[in-house]
Amino acid sequence: MADSVATQHNEPQMFGHPKGLFYLFFAELWERFSFYGMRALLTLYMVEEIFKSLSNRDYATAAVYASYGSLVYASTVIGGQISDKILGMRSSIFLGGILMAVGHFVLAVENDIAFFLALAFIIVGNGFFKPNISTFVGALYKDGDVRKDSGFTIFYMGINIGGWAAPLLCGWLALEYGYHYGFGLAGIGMLTGLIFFWSGIQKNVFGDKGMPPNKEIYEKKTLGIAQKTFIPIVATLCVPLIAYILASYKSITTEDTFLIGEKNLVGLIFLAIGISIAAYLIKILASLGSEQRKKLIMAILITFFMTMFWGFHELSGSVITLFASRNVALEGIMTAAQTNSLNSMFIIILAIPISLLWGYLSKKNLNPRTPYKFGLGLLLAGASFYILSISGANADENGMVPFAYLFIMYFILSIGELFMSPVGLSKITDLSPKKIVAFMMGIWFLSSAYAFQIVGFIGKQLSIESTDANVGGLDTLEVYTNGFHLIAMYAIGAGVIVLLFSPLMKKLLGDVH
Repeated sequence: MADSVATQHNEPQMFGHPKGLFYLFFAELWERFSFYGMRALLTLYMVEEIFKSLSNRDYATAAVYASYGSLVYASTVIGGQISDKILGMRSSIFLGGILMAVGHFVLAVENDIAFFLALAFIIVGNGFFKPNISTFVGALYKDGDVRKDSGFTIFYMGINIGGWAAPLLCGWLALEYGYHYGFGLAGIGMLTGLIFFWSGIQKNVFGDKGMPPNKEIYEKKTLGIAQKTFIPIVATLCVPLIAYILASYKSITTEDTFLIGEKNLVGLIFLAIGISIAAYLIKILASLGSEQRKKLIMAILITFFMTMFWGFHELSGSVITLFASRNVALEGIMTAAQTNSLNSMFIIILAIPISLLWGYLSKKNLNPRTPYKFGLGLLLAGASFYILSISGANADENGMVPFAYLFIMYFILSIGELFMSPVGLSKITDLSPKKIVAFMMGIWFLSSAYAFQIVGFIGKQLSIESTDANVGGLDTLEVYTNGFHLIAMYAIGAGVIVLLFSPLMKKLLGDVH
């Protein structure tokens, strides 16, 4: 049977899928290990070390975390374009992986300047790595291949194995030996991912996929330097500039600076990016036929819905981590940093059952269309934050709530994520015109960039101003639970709107799933 499948698809097979999928699976697993291991520590490290002398350190941390998160995902749009036009997916993945590994190892250096340089290396590296490895998965399957959705679900499992293990291990190292040991382990994870990817190339499991789209352009010289070398040089030179933007938060006072106010520099960057993206997409839409235009409009809509969801979901690395540290009874269970593993743990447990559910419903012609899945996902996100909002009713005299509330919250949020993210990731490659598929994958990740602007706004609203390093108790509990209640209402409202407008989308766009 395996031989017949391999012959049918003219490619090496493993467990009914292209063999290359499993090399990308492990490469992404270790890359996500590095990313989520660092993220689990980032907010706590800034509050306890980088901004510890400030009374408004929560506010400063929220500002830096939002700008870092926004830039780390916005860079994927540029990386996707460069891959489409010049480098190809293989070279882009290697360049991104190397820059990210450098960033994680620099983060292990106990120095404030090194901290901001490290974040900048990760931002630039992620731009090349993230959109291209996801696009590479889609490239392994031919048009109409029914295995693609399950292939992306397997790939998504790799992401979450890394996201589950990293906070546990990096969080333990940070507790026992210091934050910088945790950051160092994240760097080792990134190098391991690159080794897996290189191994796949050496074994030729990818065939001719992922090569530069045009060798002449790849070798073309700019300022006397071949493009394949010129681009890594420019990428590296961008690092100090990005580090400077992030480091400007170091001098934050109680007044907004030009980087933190409502019209901050990062905000202006994202306004410019948004206008440019909108203009480019309008141009592309105008050039497409009716059927392709409908598909691209659907891709744009689901990306917009995803932005709303990530805006609530990504609070897990900021406000929810601080809530866990200050107001959740974790003693003898795990540390606040390690709670970041809960989301990925539930994704691992639930991914296959929910994937099988979609398959079963498809056979019965009951599988919900993508907009309905997205509306339900937003409703579940709202329900998860509602659970946290009522946790104060069972707080002790010190304002500590039972761990069960956080556990249930992540369980519900993870179901919502599985209703949206892997489905959307697969649909983006299906619905996007081939000539801009990596670019659209970059737009998909750009949704997370704009979501981090939401994260930053919420983080600032829920920031605690105090000179007490061990801030916590009933006062912080009230701030957090009131904030979670508002978030729940907004998420539920968004979900209801999406569900109500889903029939209209079908009427206007036809039966585009």
